Amino acid sequence: MQLPRIVENSPFARLARTKLGAKNVAMVLGTSIHLSGVSREQFLQDPYWVAHEMEHIRQFRQYGRLGFLARYLRDWMRHGYYNIPFEVEARTAAELNAHLYAQGKPLPSLAERHPSPKVKL
Repeated sequence: MQLPRIVENSPFARLARTKLGAKNVAMVLGTSIHLSGVSREQFLQDPYWVAHEMEHIRQFRQYGRLGFLARYLRDWMRHGYYNIPFEVEARTAAELNAHLYAQGKPLPSLAERHPSPKVKL
């Protein structure tokens, strides 16, 4: 599977990491995955996390940059971060599609996976 451009030490992801109070963050802007607090190699070791971010890229393509961002921010204010419909869809896609990004390795256990922030900012 072809991966998008991955930007390490992204100032955008650093801002999101601060807002979420998270140790590390991956976030999608357009068709790029931006990382903060995690290296490309560490990110790619968790196929669930990769599948989650790939779902956000699909969503960006479906709704366009402005459409995605407007819905995401509106739903964050309405439902809290964890319950944003785009995040719910991405968590579901991670469960269904992680095997596509496992690179022939066994899928990581729940304890080995990147935790999804459960904050309600």
